[in-house]
Amino acid sequence: MEQALPRSVRLGLIERDKSELTLSRQSELLEISRASLYYRPTEPSEREIRLKHRIDEIYPGYPFYGYRRVHQQLIREGHQLNRKTVQRYMREMGLEAIYPGHNLSKREHQHRVYPYLLRNLSITRTGEVCGTDITYIRLKQGWLYNERWYRQNLRF
Repeated sequence: MEQALPRSVRLGLIERDKSELTLSRQSELLEISRASLYYRPTEPSEREIRLKHRIDEIYPGYPFYGYRRVHQQLIREGHQLNRKTVQRYMREMGLEAIYPGHNLSKREHQHRVYPYLLRNLSITRTGEVCGTDITYIRLKQGWLYNERWYRQNLRF
């Protein structure tokens, strides 16, 4: 059966006091979970707010830290808490460690595929094949890169 009213409107129709119908019957008629009628949200404690603020200070400096490392950092700072608590707080705050995801070896089909130029090359002497390595170093004003050329005796 299709609902004509959104859930928030149906929750507003519940009469808690002085109703002829019980809360169970009202929830049944409005197709609302009865358990949701008894739930009262609570404000976060001062400790929870302090810990969330501290997690929010740690995360920008170390975005690769997951909840385990953030937990260890908080323990080193003298806080007593469970790692699952840190995990829950980070989930609530939308914080997640930056890490390589799955399927990184799958190619992007829109990208150009470059041919392998050494496939049918018979390398018999030293120095026939050369390559490059570029290292990027982050600076305050930008990037510095170091280019290294190298030659190798590659035998296939």
